[in-house]
Amino acid sequence: MSLSIYVPRDERFGHIKMSDFLAYALKSIVQFLVPEFEELCDSTRNEFDSFQDVLKLYEGGIKLPEGPLLDRIKENIPLEMLKELVRTDGEGYFRFPTPQVIKEDKSAWRTDKEFGREMLAGMNPVIIRRLQEFPPRSNLNAKVYGNQNSSITRDDIKNNLDGLTIEEAIGKNRMFILDHHDALMPYVRRINATTSTKLYATRTLLFLQQDGTLKPVAIELSLPHPEGDSFGAVSKVYTPAVHGVECSVWQLAKAYVAVNDSGYHQLISHWLNTHATMEPFVIATNRQLSVLHPIYKLLHPHFRDTMNINAFARQILINAGGILEKTVFPAKYSMEMSAVVYKDWVFPDQALPADLLKRGMAVEDANAPHGLRLLIEDYPYAVDGLKIWSAIESWVRDYCNFYYENDNMVKEDSELQSWWKELRDVGHGDKKDEPWWPEMQSRRDLIATCTTTIWVASALHAAVNFGQYPYAGYLPNRPTLSRRFMPEPGTPEYEEMETNPDKAFLKTITAQLQTLLGISLIEILSRHSSDEVYLGQRAAAEWTTDGAAVAAFERFGKKLAEIEEEIVEMNGDGKWRNRVGPVEVPYTLLFPTSEGGLTGKGIPNSVSI
Repeated sequence: MSLSIYVPRDERFGHIKMSDFLAYALKSIVQFLVPEFEELCDSTRNEFDSFQDVLKLYEGGIKLPEGPLLDRIKENIPLEMLKELVRTDGEGYFRFPTPQVIKEDKSAWRTDKEFGREMLAGMNPVIIRRLQEFPPRSNLNAKVYGNQNSSITRDDIKNNLDGLTIEEAIGKNRMFILDHHDALMPYVRRINATTSTKLYATRTLLFLQQDGTLKPVAIELSLPHPEGDSFGAVSKVYTPAVHGVECSVWQLAKAYVAVNDSGYHQLISHWLNTHATMEPFVIATNRQLSVLHPIYKLLHPHFRDTMNINAFARQILINAGGILEKTVFPAKYSMEMSAVVYKDWVFPDQALPADLLKRGMAVEDANAPHGLRLLIEDYPYAVDGLKIWSAIESWVRDYCNFYYENDNMVKEDSELQSWWKELRDVGHGDKKDEPWWPEMQSRRDLIATCTTTIWVASALHAAVNFGQYPYAGYLPNRPTLSRRFMPEPGTPEYEEMETNPDKAFLKTITAQLQTLLGISLIEILSRHSSDEVYLGQRAAAEWTTDGAAVAAFERFGKKLAEIEEEIVEMNGDGKWRNRVGPVEVPYTLLFPTSEGGLTGKGIPNSVSI
């Protein structure tokens, strides 16, 4: 890991942050080396033989054998770091912490109910959308890709809709889709031909049950036509099963969906939509706004450590041949895919209300809290998110209205206008001519822009980042690679699935080497540093002497404390089945505060890890 990365001096990690980051990074690297060393002696190279093999990563601890490897570690890790690696905080010696998803129940992650719940309360709850037409249609260019519309039929799903027809279910807002077809299909042929991955483009249809939970009713796995892209997709549809080999096939179908969702989460929901798109805001704010400017004071806490962590990411994570390419399915196409999806990025749509409306997960309703009515009432990310969004918006409105008494003050603020011009024309220069940019000619424009910026940097990033280890630290739940296609009847692979379904499952998803590397990485990414500053907090108490601004910030902090109490109360209410689920993991990813470490909660002010 090279640390010689240029970042402006005032954007570098503080001392505590740097020591925490390095210590956890080294710890995870050691955790990766130890099992890999032991694995050399295992009978099946680079494979887990059973789910019990996977559980050994978290149970009992692993000790390094004495010898050259241990000597090299002792020689290369400073004493202070070595103390950190053998912490006495209950994690054990060289052992991965047990992810929350398997703490209470080792197998509940495999249930259909949990599979659906994680689309609403897991680590990537920002993709699912309401199904508004059947069968689902593709937006890919038919001249290039042929017919890419879904092959799912009414007969495939009619027995899983509680007696409704598909038209009735759509009309009652009870059909939803996790769609990873159009984004992936242009890459499937290349990925399958040039990497070790065996990938499908996927569509998953889900039905909203009376108890508020989602039931997957069909999964479509699609490949490009062998004779060429223009011949369309070759698709197979799988439906739920609970017995025999059909159940094993269904479990594998869900795993292919999880692989796609894991990669899309890491590259798009996480890297692109928080880390990458925020960086131009950091740069323009530092270049164009005086440190005394009220908008600088408002936004600056939400940019803490972002440039530094992004520089590290470019050096060791998302670089060519880096950890990300080794551990997620797009491999060498990862950054290309992220860049292509950026073409569809729209700044105003990053606002939570706009996002929920765009995905059809909510409708405007003046009588509902926050002016939106959720079509899945028990949607933990959206329920908690709208409360956080509203609190941020109220704080920003009070603050901006104090410094800008009318729209003319916004128009005539030359620093503000220079900031907005650089951000739009240079920072997001590829998008400079888009019609959707706020004009920054009114207080309304300013408030909306600052609210969205703070939301993305704080709550959105927290929602898609700090659930990584709790849910994906156990890789069978969120595999990142698929190494074999779905076994076909009459093949040895299918026979293995009949006789030893768990081994067949593990031989299809992420291999041992990539599993260890992947969970080492997300353990780092899911931790809070000991000097973290959370939403509603400031690193320095004397950030302003303006009484009205201080009072507004105090109101903001009190509102966040109220939201924390509401989250605890809802998590304890059995009425809300998606807030805890079969795995018994309470939804706390938008709980504003946290202690340091691996907690699965807390909203840092900024994209700081």
